[in-house]
Amino acid sequence: GDGGSGGDPMGNGQNPDALLGKILRIDVDGKTGDKAYGIPAENPYAKGAGAPEVWISGMRNPWRTSFDRKNGDFWIGDVGQGLYEEVDVVRVGATGPLNFGWNITEGFHCYEATTCDQAGLGAPVAEYGHDAGCAVVGGYVYRGSAFPLLDGTYLFSDNCSSTIWAIDSLSNGPSVPTRVGQVEGNISTFGEDASGELYALTLDGDVLKVSAAAP
Repeated sequence: GDGGSGGDPMGNGQNPDALLGKILRIDVDGKTGDKAYGIPAENPYAKGAGAPEVWISGMRNPWRTSFDRKNGDFWIGDVGQGLYEEVDVVRVGATGPLNFGWNITEGFHCYEATTCDQAGLGAPVAEYGHDAGCAVVGGYVYRGSAFPLLDGTYLFSDNCSSTIWAIDSLSNGPSVPTRVGQVEGNISTFGEDASGELYALTLDGDVLKVSAAAP
């Protein structure tokens, strides 16, 4: 996360030298200089001008990330501040922008800024407002075989409403999330088994299998 104190007053999300407000990427099998790990050469600041561990900037509080097991795309549920929750995706091979805007933007919108220069910033693939929830819970792209209706669909939820939404994983947005389910209790995370079937976990300790049926 960005370090707390509403609105990122320290500006960590857009500070390339800060590890807060970022998603980091390191090579646990390598070693760079005096670090106990390696720095991937493709990291944007691997050669300087920022913390070399930084991979993605402009995050407020990423809550659950996942890789699409079919194509390797990286999906992020980023919890918003006061108005909007967002879903971001980094496609395989993407070289930029790898900055999703916080605290210049919240979702697709300017965040309490007198200026809102979005040059070089990436946009979410989807968002929803706090009339529908309060804290996004990132999920997975369904790649199982039991429910063909879900194939290629990114499923995610919200910790407050426990609504399950779906968007087309091939869309670059803006996508309008489709409500496809409702769960009792507060969803905190999703899981994926070896076959690609999906499960939702609640704070009450329930493990629920995600299924689908034709309307």
